[in-house]
Amino acid sequence: MNPDVDNRTMRERMLAGDLYLADDPELGEHLLRAADLMEAYNGSSARDPQLRQRLLEELLGAVGEGTVIRPPLRVDYGSHIRIGARSFANFGLVALDVASITIGDDVQIGSNVQLMTPTHPVDPELRRAKWEAARPIVIGDNVWLGSGAIVLAGVTIGENTVVGAGAVVTRDLPANVVAVGNPARVIRTIEPGSTEAR
Repeated sequence: MNPDVDNRTMRERMLAGDLYLADDPELGEHLLRAADLMEAYNGSSARDPQLRQRLLEELLGAVGEGTVIRPPLRVDYGSHIRIGARSFANFGLVALDVASITIGDDVQIGSNVQLMTPTHPVDPELRRAKWEAARPIVIGDNVWLGSGAIVLAGVTIGENTVVGAGAVVTRDLPANVVAVGNPARVIRTIEPGSTEAR
């Protein structure tokens, strides 16, 4: 069983969100490039911040000024990730960027957060034939993702929103809310000027 065949490359199909074959040789080369850069980045010394920053900029599609991502970092391709200025990701970020991942400015990401764009067909024959797909993730400005949070394919999180530790975000979240749980649900609105710490 094969999805409709067209003249696009597997990479073009993948980036369009259509079914693609993950073991495509062209995609394999992109994966290997990312793996090499990831290994160098994750092995880099905190005592050489210039090298670490250069490797991060080479690995990711875009990195804003003042952004810090503590190793280890795990990505598929890296080049489909764009992160704004002054953002911070603690140890153990997994950002599987089969589709694009866009992270805004001033975002705080706790340890062991997972951003998961890949999806798989429900049809068992398509899965057996190794067809996959993906949907983009968008994280708005000034979002805080608590440690261990998981954001699934196709999700957009509005600006200023806080996602509690261990939450599993399966649907879009609006701006200016606190969401917790599995699946994540909004428990309250964030009032401007609130000094509450979580």
